[in-house]
Amino acid sequence: MTAVLQAQDLGKRYGRRWALTDCTLDIPAGHVVGLVGPNGAGKTTLLNLASGQIAPTSGSITVLGGRPPASPAQLATVGYVAQDTPTYAGLSIADHLKLGARLNPGWDDALARERISRLGLDPARRAGKLSGGQRAQLALTLGIAKRPELLILDEPVAALDPLARREFLQGLMEAAAEHELSVVLSSHLVSDLERVCDYLIVLVDSRVRLSGEVDHLLATHHRLTGPRRDPDRLPADQQVISASHTDRQTTLIIRTDTPIHDPAWTVSQLGLEDLVLAYMSQPAAAGRRPALEVQR
Repeated sequence: MTAVLQAQDLGKRYGRRWALTDCTLDIPAGHVVGLVGPNGAGKTTLLNLASGQIAPTSGSITVLGGRPPASPAQLATVGYVAQDTPTYAGLSIADHLKLGARLNPGWDDALARERISRLGLDPARRAGKLSGGQRAQLALTLGIAKRPELLILDEPVAALDPLARREFLQGLMEAAAEHELSVVLSSHLVSDLERVCDYLIVLVDSRVRLSGEVDHLLATHHRLTGPRRDPDRLPADQQVISASHTDRQTTLIIRTDTPIHDPAWTVSQLGLEDLVLAYMSQPAAAGRRPALEVQR
């Protein structure tokens, strides 16, 4: 499978502080990828490295076959929408489109103007007079009209109200399908990722804890509830992701590709949020079997 982004032992240091260390991952083409992790995991740093805005301190990163920052032609294949969906307050929407055309050799002016019209935005209106949702849509339009192969979005809907978030994500899904974009979307809002993403990466402490197609991940993770027992007694092909215990009951989240036949367990499926939280709550040096913790 072709990769749009590959990183090997990637690191970025600012002075004495490492914002990203020893990050290794492989993001396949043709997906809308959700990148999720706690604050400080290195998500924004990773995306800034991928878009060529900063250079790595250690390791390597490859985007669409080139190492950013690369040639203008290679950078033209990557679109980027930052967390604050930056626009110029004093410029009109039409000015933004003209600027996009000057800066991007593959600019699709017809696409940009059609999308602005479909959104009901007045080209003469200044960006500073737009709502947060409208500015986000303008930023997304600029990213799409660049005609990239890869579109990177760093928390683009974090400050938007629920309706504006839904409209933004709907526009993103339509654009990804229509223009066959590969997308990497960073967000703390797992419900939003669940709505639009078909591939998931969980990044914790700069390391990939989980990656794969969402449907497969959900099909191979289960919640087991039953009489209290030591997780070490499970079959070897059942990987324990998290465990909690009361005096009489054990609840486990496990990963397995095989059926669960033990009648002592009540087996239930996980939602994406429960799956993400299970991996985010793992200790940094997590092994196969988590320690017992009694919850009374």
